[in-house]
Amino acid sequence: MPFISVQNLSPETLALLRRHNLLQPLVRAEILGKTVESIELSTEQRDQIWNNFKAKNKLDTTELFETYLKNNGLKENDLRWQLELPTRIQIYSQEHFQHKAEARFLARKEQLDQVFYSLLRLQDRHLARELYLRISGGEANFADLAANYSQGPEAKTKGVVGPVSMTQSHPALSERLRTSQPGQLLQPFQVDKWWLIVRLERYEAAQFDDNTRQRMAQELFQEWLNQELLSKVRSLD
Repeated sequence: MPFISVQNLSPETLALLRRHNLLQPLVRAEILGKTVESIELSTEQRDQIWNNFKAKNKLDTTELFETYLKNNGLKENDLRWQLELPTRIQIYSQEHFQHKAEARFLARKEQLDQVFYSLLRLQDRHLARELYLRISGGEANFADLAANYSQGPEAKTKGVVGPVSMTQSHPALSERLRTSQPGQLLQPFQVDKWWLIVRLERYEAAQFDDNTRQRMAQELFQEWLNQELLSKVRSLD
C-alpha cells in the first residue's frame, strides 16, 4: 500500500496542518502505516475482522455497505486497512517488543496492582470518629453510612471504590492501603481537608500472564512510536 510522505508536502500545507493541530496525527499515522504495513494477516484473520465489522454495523447487503462507504468518504481498501490496523499493531508489538515486556511489567507493577476499598469521607472530625465507632462496633453497615454521610462521589456507590491502581489514590491513603489486610477497618485519618474512614476490601496483585505480556509490548511500541513522531516533527521545522 503506497504512502505519501509528509516530507513532500509544501511549507504552506505544513503550516495549515500545524494551525489546525493536524500535523502530528498525520505524521503519526504515516509512521505507523509504514511500520506495520509489512505485517501479513492470514485469510482467516482478515475474514473474521471483516465479517465481525459488517455484522456489528448490520451491513448485510451490498446497498447498505456501499452507503456506509459513501457516507464516511471511504473506499473498501481504506476501511479494510483501518479495521486490520489494531491486529497489525498487536502482531508487530509482539514480534519486536515482547522480549522487553517482563522488565516493563516489573517496573510498572506498583501501578498495575489494583485494590478495592470502602471509603467514607467527611469534613467533621467528630462525626468521622462517631461513624467509625458505629462501624467497628457492628452497630451500622459501612455501605449504608457511606451512602448517607460521605461527602465525595463514593457516596453514589455506597463507599465502594475500585478496582483502581494504588497510584491513583492520595499518597497518604495509598500507604495505608498498602500496609492493610483485607477486611481491616482503619481509624479516621486526615488527608487535606477530609477525614477518611477506610476499609480494604480486596487486593489484586498484577500477574504477568499472556494478556499482560501483550499489553506491556504494546505500551513499549507506543513509546517507540511517540519518540519517532517527535523526531519526525522536529525534522519538519
